[in-house]
Amino acid sequence: MSIRILIADDEPDIRDIIKIVLTKEGYQVIETCDGEEALREIQKQNPDMVILDYSMPKMNGKDLCQVIKKDLLMQHMPVVLLTGKSDIDDKVRGLEAGADDYITKPFVPKELIARIKMIISRMQRDLDANPLSRLPGNISIMSELQNRITSEKPFAVCYIDLDKFKSYNDKYGFEHGDDVIKETARVIISSVSQTGAQDDFIGHIGGDDFVVITTPERMDNLCTEIIKEFDGTAPKFYNQEDRCKGFIVSKDRQGNPQEVPLMSVSIGVVTNESRKITHVAQVGEIGAELKSAAKKIGKSNYVVDKRAK
Repeated sequence: MSIRILIADDEPDIRDIIKIVLTKEGYQVIETCDGEEALREIQKQNPDMVILDYSMPKMNGKDLCQVIKKDLLMQHMPVVLLTGKSDIDDKVRGLEAGADDYITKPFVPKELIARIKMIISRMQRDLDANPLSRLPGNISIMSELQNRITSEKPFAVCYIDLDKFKSYNDKYGFEHGDDVIKETARVIISSVSQTGAQDDFIGHIGGDDFVVITTPERMDNLCTEIIKEFDGTAPKFYNQEDRCKGFIVSKDRQGNPQEVPLMSVSIGVVTNESRKITHVAQVGEIGAELKSAAKKIGKSNYVVDKRAK
């Protein structure tokens, strides 16, 4: 789907230049000539981003930017302000109003396109990011998996899941559960930093499910490090009594009390070393099977798929 960009500028020549540049890059362009018209079109057409001239009739770019950023339905929309070359105060006031970037006039088309691409990339990444961990979400995960499959290079996909997390949430509450999720993200990031490589990918599928995409030669050290760090951290989330007991009392689905061990981590590792993997869904199916097998062991561990099919 093509990215739609709204331009608001009272100078027709400027609008024409921007439209020509953006259209050549495949973007759809919506033209408006003042701030009030721009606001109406933004509310009606919901563009992906807007480019506003700072000085416009009826409502200037700074004021329109403030309206956009205060509206819950529009505040995610990137705003770029066009300012005069020497108008430093305009740039400062625009950024204070919430503008994501500014471009000085006259501008170089290559710079305009480069800045727009950077902003759109950041917008897509931010919208996909998990709100708790700020790690890339499912769209980015699927894209990264597809890239690895297409490259046909050896890869290892580590599906990471917390055990007994629901019981912890039930007893300690969702706020403490969120702390566990954030700390798990930190553990994974730290482990990748210590034993992985710069091209390793970390994603947050949702809830207590994470993924790391690495290479087969790094997967063992990485999984071992994640387990070591998590097992060292997990007891800190419990009160002293539960830590000493080594379990919490929770209820099963029938409402009967049961002793639930402290949280652990299970990792299922999918590789293309022994089998050909051709699509993303295949990776997910194998990963779910491996995670299920790892959970049956009853303590933090990882299971690697070595089967050839």
